[in-house]
Amino acid sequence: MAASILTKELLRKGIHLTSLVIVVVYVHLGKQIVLDMLIVYLVFILLIEHFRLSRGTKIPLLDFLYREKERSCVGGHVFFVLGSVAAISVYSKEVAIASILMITFGDMVASLIGMTLGKTPIKGTKKSLEGSAAEFFTDLVIAGVLLQSFPVAIVMACVATLTETWLSGIDDNLSIPVFSGFSAELMLLLLSV
Repeated sequence: MAASILTKELLRKGIHLTSLVIVVVYVHLGKQIVLDMLIVYLVFILLIEHFRLSRGTKIPLLDFLYREKERSCVGGHVFFVLGSVAAISVYSKEVAIASILMITFGDMVASLIGMTLGKTPIKGTKKSLEGSAAEFFTDLVIAGVLLQSFPVAIVMACVATLTETWLSGIDDNLSIPVFSGFSAELMLLLLSV
């Protein structure tokens, strides 16, 4: 693998770490403040996306981070914000935070392990078994620590990993928090009956 591709991916995934700001604001300032902050940010990035896509405006220092498929469509960061807004709006605080951290760290680990150590391709995808396994274990730790329920953590990690691995056509920055959070809430409901 070319060093420049890995460097670009490291920078892309490093930007995902800004999601920690979302978690910190949510924990310390509450749901309404973090949602207000995310909506203001969403308006800002949608305006940037408008100028980038319809006017061809290049964003200094960030333009090279767009993947080829994002050059002519909305970037993954927009879907990340939408996924975070959906998770925070609908799910309990712990589930929302777990789902946001899964898209941050689970996706990051899957990508980096898959790119550097991935040797076993998963049929019908561009993913590797090594990357998917790394994502599953990362997500399992996140959900286990935050939700304190091993059955819920397993289901949530499985759903996040399967969503990342098999669901195509929908940006994983949106689908992972929505589907993994939904599965956790459903499991919590079933376990409480």
